[in-house]
Amino acid sequence: MPDRAFPSLETERLLLRPWVPEDFDEYRALWQEPAVARHITGEPLSREDSWRRMLATVGQWHFMGFGFFALREKSTGSFVGAAGFHEMRRALVPSIEGTLEAGWALMPAHHGKGYAREAMGAAIAWARRACPGQDITCIIGPENRASLRLAEALGFRRVTVAQYKDAPTVIFRLPAADIK
Repeated sequence: MPDRAFPSLETERLLLRPWVPEDFDEYRALWQEPAVARHITGEPLSREDSWRRMLATVGQWHFMGFGFFALREKSTGSFVGAAGFHEMRRALVPSIEGTLEAGWALMPAHHGKGYAREAMGAAIAWARRACPGQDITCIIGPENRASLRLAEALGFRRVTVAQYKDAPTVIFRLPAADIK
């Protein structure tokens, strides 16, 4: 089991920090947002499923040595969303197991402000130091144009379009050699 401290990161406008139980109401609100859920879970999550997802998010840090960060605006303390990495052991061909699967989800009030790019830029820089030699991947539905553009802006390369849970899914990879 990895023995790494759960880091906190700062960008110009954001604090990326570990989750705490007091974040639950805001975490649940994120997963209740139809604009967020439609691209990730397909539908808003119940309170119970949000709790289960939050526990799994925290558990990634314990088992994998990486995970998702809680995002907050530095100037206001406002909850922005979540960004980071996980290992989901997805039934996906080609497999992305053994990579850091990147992801981001922001409250709709914070869409279009560049926060996802800022947060993921910091997270990728952290991953380069903390997990050297590991590729980073992400999967995005072809209808999620904003996330497709963000993945490409972050340097991810399209690998293929695969079927995942009966839907087309674009697989992206950021090879370890490309992470700067």
